[in-house]
Amino acid sequence: MLQPGLTTAQRRIYNAALQLFAEKGATQVTVRELADIAGVARGTVYNHVDSIQGLFEEVAVTLATDMNQRIVSSFRQQNDPAAKLATAIRLYVRRAHEEPAWGNFISRFGFSSTALRRLGAGAPVQVLMDGIQCGQYRIRVDQLSAVVTMIASSVLGAIYLVREGLRTWRDAGSDCAELVLRALGLSEEQARALATAELLPLPEPRLG
Repeated sequence: MLQPGLTTAQRRIYNAALQLFAEKGATQVTVRELADIAGVARGTVYNHVDSIQGLFEEVAVTLATDMNQRIVSSFRQQNDPAAKLATAIRLYVRRAHEEPAWGNFISRFGFSSTALRRLGAGAPVQVLMDGIQCGQYRIRVDQLSAVVTMIASSVLGAIYLVREGLRTWRDAGSDCAELVLRALGLSEEQARALATAELLPLPEPRLG
């Protein structure tokens, strides 16, 4: 589900768009389909949507902003950069399991949508920088973009395994987090402990 702060009609339209875009792509959705899935009149869609392409960008921006905010909220009880990174990875995989349309949208457009690339440009980058600066990760600052791409690819791969029923979200998320942390320089024992620690639910979206 997309974040609050929208009218009921907007929320229905955005959630319907998320589902349709994930299933059909960004250019194959019609206003009629959108209205049918959202359970609103076509006139209501026209009142809130300037264009389907514009709606796609709005949905992607909203999705990225919402997830980054919620990931940051999940860090409140953690100080260790590696623990934060493990938590973020596992929460992405868990949400893809719990909200299939969200997971399908991320999988389909994670690398092709400029807006969705914000998912890896906010909290994850700061967590990586914190880990580098405190000497926790054995990577150079100039490798940051490559590391972000590696992590994003790993998370999308874990989500694929869950979507295809090949792994549970718990196993896929923990394995992904452990292997990423080991690639960054943590020991096998440290990485495994952080990747299998208790995982609290993703915080609810902020209102407004």
